[in-house]
Amino acid sequence: MSKKYKAMYEESDIELFEKYKSERDPNIRNELVSRYLYLAEILSKKFLNRGVDYDDIYQVACVALINAVERFDTGAEVKFVSFATPTIIGEIKRYFRDKASVIRIPRRIYEVYQKVNHAREHLTQLNGRSPRVDEIASYLDFSEEAILEIIESWNVYKIQSFDQTVYEEDDLELYETIGEDDETFERINNRDFLEKSMKHFNEIEKKFIYLRFFKNRTQKQIASQFDVSQMYISRMEKKTLEKFRKILRK
Repeated sequence: MSKKYKAMYEESDIELFEKYKSERDPNIRNELVSRYLYLAEILSKKFLNRGVDYDDIYQVACVALINAVERFDTGAEVKFVSFATPTIIGEIKRYFRDKASVIRIPRRIYEVYQKVNHAREHLTQLNGRSPRVDEIASYLDFSEEAILEIIESWNVYKIQSFDQTVYEEDDLELYETIGEDDETFERINNRDFLEKSMKHFNEIEKKFIYLRFFKNRTQKQIASQFDVSQMYISRMEKKTLEKFRKILRK
């Protein structure tokens, strides 16, 4: 290894970005990409269990990371992670939208989801607002857990749910909140921010944050570990993210 490239490994990220901007040396670009591959991995894992192989998602994330390195401007006074996160998430979402047209939804899942959707529409007209999960469950004579499972199963196949919620405010959201608020997500994965924020959370919330954002557990897995319903965990995630947003605004 030449002294030039050996020294490169000892330089800071900013120094490398500045050098790459002027020299456009692919070796410098590759070093920068390697330093941020963890970001592509973290973001890719947030889109697991949606009917697409992880390796495919990770490949898309890596390509987006390379593009982010190519376009990053150190003069913009924005950290690279803040710049790259929405870029990578955007490319992953675009990939899912492209895949959506070729993913066939099983008839059984389609039919049972239509019942839930028709119930939602009927109750919305009846009450003048979006119904809660328990109201839909009561109307269909299903358990609340069954309603959640139906919607989660639908999400595996219906990828456009990334860009919308079916229910408002206190009602069920579709579903993984990572990607909804890129700034919040990026800060949650910033360890300095996490350490300063933990004092605002109780022990149960801290455990949830660890399992959800560091161990990449699904809501269903966490619910099983906590011995509570998945709806309870869904609401805990919503409240946790709202706490993070309030901390961000301070």
